[in-house]
Amino acid sequence: MPERIWMLAFAIPLVAAGCAVSTQQEVELGTQYSAQVDSELPIIHDATLQRYIDVLGDSIAHVTSRADLDWHFAIVNTDVVNAFALPGGFIYVNRGIIEHADKMDELAGVMAHEIGHVVKRHSVKQMQQAQGANVGVTLACILTNVCESQVGQTAINVGGTLVFAKFSREDEAEADEEGFSYLVKAGISPQGMVSFFQKLLEMEQTSGGSSVPAWFSDHPLTQDRISDIQNMINQLPPATLGTLTDDSRAFQDFKARIMALPPAPQPSQ
Repeated sequence: MPERIWMLAFAIPLVAAGCAVSTQQEVELGTQYSAQVDSELPIIHDATLQRYIDVLGDSIAHVTSRADLDWHFAIVNTDVVNAFALPGGFIYVNRGIIEHADKMDELAGVMAHEIGHVVKRHSVKQMQQAQGANVGVTLACILTNVCESQVGQTAINVGGTLVFAKFSREDEAEADEEGFSYLVKAGISPQGMVSFFQKLLEMEQTSGGSSVPAWFSDHPLTQDRISDIQNMINQLPPATLGTLTDDSRAFQDFKARIMALPPAPQPSQ
């Protein structure tokens, strides 16, 4: 039995049994997921855009307790309003998120939330709680390619919906709180979390069920969650809040470059 397959056969029972998943295992899983995502989704390859998203993402990730991870950030060329995180430090932001963000702190708020999911290992926790057989099939598909393209068909679509992407209300609230603290530590205003989340909530409420941002399917928003973030902002000393950055020329140039791209390709049916 090849060494990689043997290691997988040994690892699956550990995950299924609820034993701890090491950081190395988490990163390996995220790396394999990322390779599949990159092959299935239309990733934007533009050095200027990549440099900005890397700088912004790193400024947030490096103030977390998992700054030692090799963080990766990517922009997906779709106008679907969504963002998602993979285990081990892989963050994907859809073009639709950027196009709907008016200021830097709104994009940063979404990214900080996704980074919070990685830091708190929410995907790993879900794997540990999942049925053993399902975990085994998913890991086998991802780590050995025995399912060929089937994992892409079942786990990934242009909106960024992934296996294990459905988080509990507790996980979402924790990611909000974590993201809030990261933004403040990074010198970024957390008010963008409120304004952007409120914007998405209004889109949901006024759409009548159509054109609802895909972000809602993975990250259900409620007014209570938004109010909780606002309450955290209200507890910040005014002097501290006044020192935090909400926008920058670099972000506006970044967004203008995104907006100038050809229209995003429509998802295949």
